[in-house]
Amino acid sequence: MTGRRRLGLVAAAATLLAAAPLSAIFSTWTWLLQCILTVGLVAGAAVIARTLRFPTWAQATGMVVVLLLTLTWMFPSHSELLGLIPTPDTFGHFAELFTQAGTDTRSYGVPVPDRDGLLFIAALGIGAVAIAVDLLTVVARRPALAGLPMLAIYSVPVAVYIDSVPVLPFIIGATGFLWLLVADNVDRVRRFGRRFTGDGRDVDVWEPSPLAAAGRRLAVIGVAAAVVLPLIVPGLNTGLLNQLTQGGSGVGGGGAGGGGNGRINLFAALSGQLTQTTTKNYLKVSTNEPDPFYLRFGIADVLTTDGFANRTPTGSPVSRGLDDPRQNPSSFGGQYQQYHAEVEVTDDYAQSLAPVYTSTIKMDGLDGAWSYDRNAQAVFSTRTTTRGQKYSFDYVRAKFTPAELREAQQLPADDPYVTQFTSVPRDRNVEQLVTKLTQDKDTPYDKMMALYRYFSKENGFQYSVTTTSTDSSASAVAAFLENKRGYCQQYAGALAWMARTAGLPARVAFGFTRGNTRDGNAYVLTNRNAHAWTEVYFDGYGWIPFDATPAADVVGSSRSAWAPDNDRAEEPTASSSATAAPGAASSTDPSAAARPDRDVNSGLSDSATTTADSGSSSTALLIAAFVALFLALLLVPALRRVLVRKRRHSASMPVTATRPASPPGSPEVTVTTESTQAREDAHAAWDELVDTMLDYRVPIDPTETPRHTALRLIREADLTAGSATSATLLGHAEERARYARQPLRGDGLPEALTQVRKGLSATATRRTRLEALLLPPSVMLRWRLALGETSTRWMSTMSRVRDSLVRFSPRRLLANRAR
Repeated sequence: MTGRRRLGLVAAAATLLAAAPLSAIFSTWTWLLQCILTVGLVAGAAVIARTLRFPTWAQATGMVVVLLLTLTWMFPSHSELLGLIPTPDTFGHFAELFTQAGTDTRSYGVPVPDRDGLLFIAALGIGAVAIAVDLLTVVARRPALAGLPMLAIYSVPVAVYIDSVPVLPFIIGATGFLWLLVADNVDRVRRFGRRFTGDGRDVDVWEPSPLAAAGRRLAVIGVAAAVVLPLIVPGLNTGLLNQLTQGGSGVGGGGAGGGGNGRINLFAALSGQLTQTTTKNYLKVSTNEPDPFYLRFGIADVLTTDGFANRTPTGSPVSRGLDDPRQNPSSFGGQYQQYHAEVEVTDDYAQSLAPVYTSTIKMDGLDGAWSYDRNAQAVFSTRTTTRGQKYSFDYVRAKFTPAELREAQQLPADDPYVTQFTSVPRDRNVEQLVTKLTQDKDTPYDKMMALYRYFSKENGFQYSVTTTSTDSSASAVAAFLENKRGYCQQYAGALAWMARTAGLPARVAFGFTRGNTRDGNAYVLTNRNAHAWTEVYFDGYGWIPFDATPAADVVGSSRSAWAPDNDRAEEPTASSSATAAPGAASSTDPSAAARPDRDVNSGLSDSATTTADSGSSSTALLIAAFVALFLALLLVPALRRVLVRKRRHSASMPVTATRPASPPGSPEVTVTTESTQAREDAHAAWDELVDTMLDYRVPIDPTETPRHTALRLIREADLTAGSATSATLLGHAEERARYARQPLRGDGLPEALTQVRKGLSATATRRTRLEALLLPPSVMLRWRLALGETSTRWMSTMSRVRDSLVRFSPRRLLANRAR
C-alpha cells in the first residue's frame, strides 16, 4: 500500500477518534456504529479512487457520492431507485430530518435518545469532517489544518453539555490528531529516504532517535497541559455552559435573546426534563408552611411570533437584602404570613438559577456570587451553579379571596405593566375566542377566570406529554387550542397568550411542584416534577398564579381559592402566593394524585455505639503527629501569604526620621520619606493588590495601566463605595510611582489594601474565600513558576553534563591509545 492510501486510512481513523466527545451527547452507541460505517465507506472510496489514479476532483466527488449513498441507505424515504439511488423525495426526507433535529435539540436534555434527526446530523457531520480531513491531509499535505474540522466536532458537546466534557474523550480525540501528524511525518520521511538524528548514522523509519523522542515528549506534555492546566489555573470555571443553556425558538436577539450569549431557554429546558427516560432527584425541600405552593426560579415574559422567551436576569447581590412586600402595603393587598424553608440540591441539578418560593425576603447559605432579580423574583448567578448547594430562606405568603381580586381595577393603557406584558402577535382565531369568552365580563379577575375555566376537560382539553410541538409560538398555541392536547407548557403558554389578548398583563412561570415523595418532613423533587404555570398581574395585588393544567395529571399540584380546579366540583383550600415564581420542575406523571404522598419512613435508625480500642499510647501519639504534620503542611501556603502581606504592609507604612544634627535647644524636626522610598511603598502596595486579585480569582491583564486595572477590579468584583475608593487610591499611587515626578506618600495604603480585601471577600464564593485563605493562588503560582525555572535549570545542567560525558568518552581514549 502506498503512502497516500495509508495516510488516507489514518485520516479516517483519526476522524473517528476525534468524534469520541459525541459519546457525552447520545445515550446509546448507535451513532458510533453509523459513523464507523459512514467513515469506513468514505475512506474506502478514497482508497479506490487513488488506486485507480483518479484526479483530485474525482477523488473528492467520489467521497461525496459515497457519503450521499450511505445516508440514503441508512435513512431511507422508501422512494429510492433500487433502494439506494436518491430521488427528490429523498432530499425532502433529509430536510424533514433537519427540521426534526432542530426540534429535538430544543426538546431533549443531554444525553439524548436515538432520534433519526439527531443521528442523521451526526452521520452527515462526521462524514463531511472525514472528507475534509482526508483532502487536507492526503491532497493538500496540511495535516495541521485538518485539526480545525476535527475541533469542530469537539465544539458540539462543549456547547450543549451540562458540565465540562469528560477528559477521556478529549484525550482520545487529541491522540487521533497526534497520530495523524506522526503518520504524515513518517510518510514524508519515507519519501525523503532517511531521517536526520543528529549522531551521523542512518536509522530505520520506526527506530527511536533523539529528535523523535523530543517530539513525543513535547506531544505528551502538550496534551497533559491542555487537560491539567484548566483544572489548576485559578479563575477558570469547571462548566462551560449551564445545563439549561440551549438555543432554539423563543430565544433571539434584542430583549428576547438568542440561543448564543449563554441565555437560558426555559421552554427547551422544561421539554428536556419531560422527555428524559430516567428519574433523577434534584432537590430536597423542607418548609414549615402546611400547604406550600410551587417552588420557582424563572419566568418567560417576552412574547413574539416565536413564542414566549425569557430575559437574561439582572440584579444586585443577595447580600444587599431582598424586597419585603409587607413594607409596601399600599401597593399589594392580602394578608401575609411568614415561613421558613430549607433547600438541599443534589449533584444532578446544576443551573444558574436557585429555586425559591415566591416573595422571598431573606437568604442564607448562598455567597456573594448569587444575585436577586426583583422583577422576576429570581435568584441567579453568573459565576457558579446550584450543584450541591444547601441554603435556606424566609418568605411570605399572601392569601386572597375572589371577592378581593374582583376589586382590582383595569390598568390604564399607558401603565408600564400594560405596555410591557400585554404585547401579543395578531392571531384572528385567538382574538375571536377571547372576545367570545370575555364579552360579558366587567372586572379583570372575571375576564381571567373566564379564560381559566375554558381549559377544562368539559371543553375537551386533555393532558398529554406526546405533542407535535414543544414551544409556545403562535402556530403552536393555535394548534393546541384546536386539538386541545398538551401538557403544562402548552397550558401555561396558551393561557398567558389569551390573557394578554384580553389586555391583562401575563407571563409564564417555571418551577417545581411539590412532588409525591417525602423524606421525613422534606419534599423530594425530581425531574418529573418540572412544571410551568401562568402569572397575571392585578393592580394592588401583584402577580397572581393561575395553573390551568389539569390538577389530577400533575404530581403535587396546588390550587387556590381564586383559581380552583376546573375539573372538580369542590374547591381546594390550598393557598397560593401573590406572586408566582418560576421554578425548575416538570409535570410528567398523569396517573399520580394531586396531593403529594406522605411516604414517611417509620423506622428509627439506631446509631451504633462504638468503643475505643485500648491501643498503646505510642500509636495514638504517632497518629496525632501525622495529623499535626499534615495540618502544618496544609498551612504552609497560608503562612507564606501572611508573611508576604506583612512584609509589604511594613514597606508601605509611612516612615519618619529625626534629624540628629539639630542645634541644642531647638525642637526636633520630623521629615517624610524621600521620593525613592515613596515609590517603593507604592510598588509594594500594588504588588499586594495584584496578589489579592489573584487570590480572589480576578483576572490580571499586564497590558492595562494601574488605573484601568483598578477600575476593572471595581466593576467585575462589584466593590462598594469604601472598597472602590481604596482600589482607586492604590491604582493612582502606583501610576504616580511609575510615571510622575512626585509620587504619592505611603500614608493610607495599608488601610486601602485591607478595605479592598474585605470587599473582595464579601462578594466572593465560599470556595474562593477558603482557597484564598488556605491555598492562595498567588503563592501557588509563584511556586509553580519557581518549580518550572528550577526544572529548566536542572535540565540545562544535565544536558551540559551529558555533553561533557560524550565529549570525554572512554571509548575515544581507548581509540587514541590504540594508535
